Amino acid sequence: MKKYVITGGAGFIGSHIAEHLVGEGHEVVVLDSLRTGFQKNIDPFNLKFEQGDIRNIDTVNKLVSGASAIFHLAALVSVPESISKIAECNAINAQGTINILEAAKRAGKCKVILSSSAANYGDNPVSPKVEAMTPEPLTPYSITKLDGEYYLDMYRNQFDVPTTSLRYFNVFGPRQNPKSAYAAVVPIFILNALQNKPLIIYGDGQQTRDFIYVKDVVAANLLASQTGKGVYNVALGNSTSVLELAEFIIKITNSKSEILFKETRAGDIKHSQANPEKFQKEGFEPKYSIEEGLKETVAFYESELLAQVKEA
Repeated sequence: MKKYVITGGAGFIGSHIAEHLVGEGHEVVVLDSLRTGFQKNIDPFNLKFEQGDIRNIDTVNKLVSGASAIFHLAALVSVPESISKIAECNAINAQGTINILEAAKRAGKCKVILSSSAANYGDNPVSPKVEAMTPEPLTPYSITKLDGEYYLDMYRNQFDVPTTSLRYFNVFGPRQNPKSAYAAVVPIFILNALQNKPLIIYGDGQQTRDFIYVKDVVAANLLASQTGKGVYNVALGNSTSVLELAEFIIKITNSKSEILFKETRAGDIKHSQANPEKFQKEGFEPKYSIEEGLKETVAFYESELLAQVKEA
């Protein structure tokens, strides 16, 4: 049994990592401010929860003591909010990450795994994206995620703190919040399809994304806690158009929803696909197809809607 700390562990991806580690019998500590996470996401699991902030170095040091690894997901994640609150974004995402690294250095032999983002590539049209490309971050959110990657590299090189950064592409799965300012297309499409509401696509629907199921992202984090250093793409390496996604969700939910097209939103990237070979060489093998992941995700939101109906 090992001790693991998950910052942002009450959020979408963090709660899935927590669930897996608890299931394996490990000691799990979750640090979350609940700014965008929900305590209900982790209530079913036997773990220690601390509502707190990664900007508080004393809290971080206390919780990290004796840990084998820190899965660092806590961040200001809303891109619009990062633009309107640049200083706060920097304080949370950059200084907060430094606090995590300092605590890991102090703890000794504690690996830090940063949840980073494909947003670091910006809107460079070259596809698929490979880690050796020059980053082109466009927002305070992606700039601070890139800062985090550089700080992890520096702490590994200067202080021998083991580190790995994972650039997620389009993650989806149960517990993803469809009502957040950072809401992803998958939960919105699923909830609308289950209620026979229109699925709205901005643009012609031919824009593509590299979707990956959350349980494969959990596996990526667990692998990164054992091996690898530097930056890795976490994705299937496949392109799926938003129109294909909408049509498949309508099919598996047996929905009567229409697909409505609206004007393309400013700043939307047309195509996003990863080259995942670098992490595959470390042993990363996703187990879920998009179809398998969507079926599990639909089942989750169906049960959520049923629960809401019963409460009403």
